[in-house]
Amino acid sequence: MNDEAAVRISGLRVTRAGRQVIDGLDLTVPTGQVVGLLGPSGCGKSTLMRSIVGVQQVAGGIVTVCGLPAGHADLRRQVGYVTQAPSVYEDLTVGENLRYFAAVVGAPREDVDRVLAEVDLVKAAQSRADQLSGGQRSRVSLAVALLGTPKLLVLDEPTVGLDPVLRRDLWDLFARIAASGTTIFVSSHVMDEATRCDRLVLMREGAVLADTTLAELLERTGTPDVEAAFLALVERSAA
Repeated sequence: MNDEAAVRISGLRVTRAGRQVIDGLDLTVPTGQVVGLLGPSGCGKSTLMRSIVGVQQVAGGIVTVCGLPAGHADLRRQVGYVTQAPSVYEDLTVGENLRYFAAVVGAPREDVDRVLAEVDLVKAAQSRADQLSGGQRSRVSLAVALLGTPKLLVLDEPTVGLDPVLRRDLWDLFARIAASGTTIFVSSHVMDEATRCDRLVLMREGAVLADTTLAELLERTGTPDVEAAFLALVERSAA
């Protein structure tokens, strides 16, 4: 495993509509792991992820991705990003979407077949995106992010709305991708998904409450599961 961190954040500050959303956040995301970003809706997870991929205006701080400033042009082929809202062209078929984005990132054409299989959309390859279910469109967005050989995948709640079997299969896929050396930074508000992660980052109100492994978190809080641990951390921070 490469010792160089995939992401280093120091003193990140983000302001929206005059309100401080993130204030002085520090975080290091290790290479080649599945790192889960957990917390309730509205706690700043998406803002943090947008800052990492370089599409969020920040008020201060340093965000370095794969050794380069976040948003650097050279990161275009190194970082895959999946937003909560599916980002595909609805008037194109699934296959046409993937062939287009493969050309944009310079991925080989055979990558299209690979990612279709990985997200279980082979049978939907000829379907227009506007004919797909919400879960299927989310999987097309994930397939786009998997094109090429990204060093970092930033996935904003990719399993929302998916059935349990597909959620399980996607987490298995994330583990295989991480085992090959790619870092996965994935957010969720479903605390049970923490068991699938190598490392956990728990957020609340724009701040990091914990950055640790699941085992260390449970031992530190003396709780039986992640949800109870999160509540214990919230109570301690308010004390």
